Amino acid sequence: MQYGAVTIVDEHLLSDNWYVLKKITFARTRRDGSQERQTREVYDRGNGATILLYNDARQTVVLTRQFRLPAFMNGHSGYLIETAAGLLDGAAPEQRIRLEAEEETGYRIGAVEPVFEAFMSPGSVTERLHFFIAPYAAPDRVGAGGGLAEEGEDIEVLELGYDEAFAMVASGAIADGKTIMLLQHLQLRSLRTERRV
Repeated sequence: MQYGAVTIVDEHLLSDNWYVLKKITFARTRRDGSQERQTREVYDRGNGATILLYNDARQTVVLTRQFRLPAFMNGHSGYLIETAAGLLDGAAPEQRIRLEAEEETGYRIGAVEPVFEAFMSPGSVTERLHFFIAPYAAPDRVGAGGGLAEEGEDIEVLELGYDEAFAMVASGAIADGKTIMLLQHLQLRSLRTERRV
């Protein structure tokens, strides 16, 4: 095998109760040409999408707050401020994120701008997340948002000023990775716009 080549040697299903957790043994060639085997657990929950709704005229963003058990289990209150997001469940990323934005925030958005894709926890989770931004305005609000109660969602919708949201990232009040990434993207975008003026 040449450097970087990977071969799956064995797969063992540990759980498919919520999503799929497998124990994988693989062989790979290291940079020095030697061969090694490793065993890791891999969690496959599918790919997802997330979106930051922004209003340049008012200098505001729409975010959500909801309870996240894993964050709670790691010493946080569990109530994370986040961008709207959801799993693709077989849909195209743009299609899915429009639906998620409306379900969670109540805003029906038009054009969405793809920003980038990223693996959020590649050491153990297969998920690739598609990041989007989109403008919003008051007339775009067609519902209350809050998510789907039948899926256990109880989502609070927040509208924050740019400066307040950026300060919350700096203070740690916003601790969700995808949200930090999109807010920093917005901040850089705003700086580029200011320089052109």
